[in-house]
Amino acid sequence: MKTIKTILQIILLSIFIVLFANYSQAQGKHEMNMQTPGIQKAICVIYPTAGNNVSGTITFTWTDKGIKVVADLMGLSKGKHGFHIHDYGDCSSADGISAGGHFNPEAKSHGAPMDMMRHEGDMGNLEADDSGKAHLEYVDPMLSFDGKNSIIGRSVIIHKSEDDFKTQPTGNSGARIGCGVIGIAK
Repeated sequence: MKTIKTILQIILLSIFIVLFANYSQAQGKHEMNMQTPGIQKAICVIYPTAGNNVSGTITFTWTDKGIKVVADLMGLSKGKHGFHIHDYGDCSSADGISAGGHFNPEAKSHGAPMDMMRHEGDMGNLEADDSGKAHLEYVDPMLSFDGKNSIIGRSVIIHKSEDDFKTQPTGNSGARIGCGVIGIAK
């Protein structure tokens, strides 16, 4: 009788262990699905503001080191041009003012793109060649696709002049010559 009781206890314990292991495995799969990354890529198509010719695209791609920014623009005057993410995804005004100010949810001072103390939207300068084309690639550790610091639905402004990284709050980068809204991409 004692042997049968021991065998039943072993069988019940084995069933409990199998059920618990299956439950734990299912919970682990559920938790992994909750952590799956969301947005992986975004794009901004730049259109000229009134009286200007700049156009092109800026892509934003998630990497484990930050957001990779790739800008390809044309129709610029030769030299450096500040470009920044602005608060609103609104390019409806002829001068680009409807995009608001630099995206700055942490209320920091204006700075260079690799400064730790800067607006989240400070992306530095593009440099156009003799033909008016500019290409830039870098990884920005401060940009994000989610939360209160998300860049999705905001705009990118291309400026007429060089960003000096010092003058507050805009870097003295001049008029807004191009604007585009950042949207989710495939």
